[in-house]
Amino acid sequence: MFAILPGVIVLTGLVLSAWRLLDHRADRKAMRELVSAQPAQPPVFAAELVADLPEPARRYFLYTIEPGTLLSTVARISMAGRFGMGDRSNPNYLDFEATQVLAVPSGFVWKMRARRGLMRLSGSDSQRWTRFWLMGLLPIARLGGDPDHARSAFGRYVAEAVFWTPAALLPGPGVIWESLDADQARVTVEYRGMSQSVDLRVSADGQPIEVSFQRWSNANPEKKHRLQPFGGYLSEFRPFDGFRLPTHVEAGNHFATDQYFPFFVADVTAVEFPSEFGETGKRPDQCPG
Repeated sequence: MFAILPGVIVLTGLVLSAWRLLDHRADRKAMRELVSAQPAQPPVFAAELVADLPEPARRYFLYTIEPGTLLSTVARISMAGRFGMGDRSNPNYLDFEATQVLAVPSGFVWKMRARRGLMRLSGSDSQRWTRFWLMGLLPIARLGGDPDHARSAFGRYVAEAVFWTPAALLPGPGVIWESLDADQARVTVEYRGMSQSVDLRVSADGQPIEVSFQRWSNANPEKKHRLQPFGGYLSEFRPFDGFRLPTHVEAGNHFATDQYFPFFVADVTAVEFPSEFGETGKRPDQCPG
């Protein structure tokens, strides 16, 4: 028994390492597939494209997209921040770094590494799966592949398009805008039998400051999937290739209730618009050298 134990331990380690490697490969493959959704020759933005939208939605687009900007709908976002594993009374934050490819309506992949003290957590989240590993060796979450997960994920990445890919929410097939009041608009995105509405509050100049929606979630004491409020706040806007986007985001479950706490607090360090022309999204004649 004791003679074979070291062999069993080594074999288990090799199996887990191979499993983790397969996850990495799946992440990269999914990201490449999402990047391929980027329009090969996107049109450019003009105010006329949003002239017929409700006033708060029109102000939002005029604030977030400069005239003449290529309307890239897929973004790669680099970020760092805090990720809460607890609740309002005990947030249990971990420091994280992550890269996300966001391609509404197709999907997203959020690939992260988090730490607190000696503990390490890593993995990825997407419209197809949630996979997290402890210390890079032990799988502690393997979720996805079911309608509840897909519906919950859809809510997340439609809302994040409001943050980081406004071009993906321009009026068109499957995207409808309506006014709620002088400073609030609602966008509804429909895709493959799913529908998600997201409410957006803007300032007088059109800067988006608050995003909220009803998300399909089991983040509740009963662990039952149901619609419940989710949302957060946007700030510290910076220019990225003709877009003006938030670089600080705070968001969480049970938004605007006494249970709310921002379990996701992120500072964006880069937003890129990759395309068939290369990682920078520039055509070959625009690249140095």
